Amino acid sequence: MTAPKAKFTNKTRDEPIAILGAGSWGTALALYLSRLGQAVRLWTPDNTAMIAMQTERTNNRYMPGYRFPDNLQPVANLTDALSDTRDILIAVPSVAFHDLLTLLNPLLSSQTRIVWVTKGLDPRTGQLLHEVAQEVLTTCRTYAVLSGPSFAREVAAGLPTAVVAASNESAFTHDVVQRFNSPVFRVYSSTDMIGVEIGGIVKNVLAIATGISDGMAFGANARSALITRGLAELMRLGIALGGHAETMMGLTGLGDLVLTCTDDQSRNRRFGIALGQDKHPDEAARDIGQVVEGKRNAELIVQLAKLHQIEMPITETVWEILRGNLTPHAAMQLLLSREPKAENE
Repeated sequence: MTAPKAKFTNKTRDEPIAILGAGSWGTALALYLSRLGQAVRLWTPDNTAMIAMQTERTNNRYMPGYRFPDNLQPVANLTDALSDTRDILIAVPSVAFHDLLTLLNPLLSSQTRIVWVTKGLDPRTGQLLHEVAQEVLTTCRTYAVLSGPSFAREVAAGLPTAVVAASNESAFTHDVVQRFNSPVFRVYSSTDMIGVEIGGIVKNVLAIATGISDGMAFGANARSALITRGLAELMRLGIALGGHAETMMGLTGLGDLVLTCTDDQSRNRRFGIALGQDKHPDEAARDIGQVVEGKRNAELIVQLAKLHQIEMPITETVWEILRGNLTPHAAMQLLLSREPKAENE
């Protein structure tokens, strides 16, 4: 089946938006919003990358082949990027999230609103990102998360995508939907920030697990079992943290999990495949060449599960592989030899 050709509207949202982070996701969403007619300012702390984008009018490193529209402006100075801008989109790895908010905090006003597409836990504390925002931001108190089953390159190409927006302020949820929604990018609303965030965190580790299984040629049956039992782990942790089961059965939980575990566009899945083919984790990560969030977050998720007395055997096994305590073969045998139990346990 041929994917429908993208039909971008010219409906212009009056206010500009600053996108902080010019990796795959930041660039894809900058392209997407600019095609909707919005004024977009794209910022990165990487001065070399910024000069290249300003000169070449494209991001050859992370999103080659897509020329920037005239209303997409790479801006080198952070203050200039934020000037007369109420809405900010953050698209940086989770390891950089806290430091970026700290940098931003003195530059923000009470009218500023922040939405992020970052998926992961804070590496210092293991906190969810909305908890980091609560702790760091002193003036700006309105923020949202935008998440769901989506690959940056498909968004840049205008292929159909569906995601979820959740905010601590219902009016901002509505505005995020209005700003981002289009015929090729459907945005659903939610009041469950925890549920939306946790799906995007745990699915990365589970994608490593399914990648390991596929790298070992264990087949489709094993992949299906890992996805399904992985969903049970995701839901147990999410509910323990205060998330809603229906959120985790939706786009940001089950949807993102299936996408990340089954498509080779997923860096976490490709990383797992390499592990299943006996590559060392560090070598596999170098070969990927971009951030593998599941590798960074596995230990944090295991610690969070232990804190809340949640059993997450697949996630724990991935962490044991990453820390060198188990080989992939031994890990899979360990999972398969677990005591039989009721499926709903």
